Amino acid sequence: AEAAARLGIDVVNGFTGSPIWHLIYSFPPVTREMIDEGFAIFAEKWIPVLDRFRELGIRFGLEVHPTEIAFDISSAKRALDAVGNHPAFGFNYDPSHFGYQGVDYVKFISVFSDRIWHVHMKDVFWSDVPMEAGVFGGHTDFGAKGRFWDFRSPGRGKINFEEIIRELNRTGYKGPLSVEWEDSGMDREHGAREAAVFVRKLDFLPSGVALDAAFEKK
Repeated sequence: AEAAARLGIDVVNGFTGSPIWHLIYSFPPVTREMIDEGFAIFAEKWIPVLDRFRELGIRFGLEVHPTEIAFDISSAKRALDAVGNHPAFGFNYDPSHFGYQGVDYVKFISVFSDRIWHVHMKDVFWSDVPMEAGVFGGHTDFGAKGRFWDFRSPGRGKINFEEIIRELNRTGYKGPLSVEWEDSGMDREHGAREAAVFVRKLDFLPSGVALDAAFEKK
């Protein structure tokens, strides 16, 4: 936060970690108290940090992501509640971490419209049929044959960026659209050029009038 203030930057994106990610799918089943304790630990550690962010006029954007305290809509709501809807706490939105999980990534925008500080334009592909390595990845490398999902260059996966742009426009988002490029099957230089063209072509301003307003007469 202090470095950002010196650089004139008002949003810092990052991760929080999670004391309970290892309990995501465990047996014997975890108790509700164990999960509650995890969110309490998160709040204890992060509220002082967020207070300092607020003092300096900087906002922290958590990238909602597997392994973090918030990884879908439900856990993002709990994270916000845990820090008392702290004004310095919001999200870096990245749809690529939602699609393969089965999370409604367009709904995330509407639910947290006033908390999205930054947007990553990153794509992901997931299979329509069962694969050898499922949602959890099977300890395989990115790009390995037989994975259920893999990151792709924007426009080459399954994320519906058209609906993302329209929902961002509906909610009044004014921040950057930042290309985060990851595609283990494509040359990086080619991917960078292609992604920049794709995002620029996709981005458009919302209409300032209703569709039928042109037919109105004064």
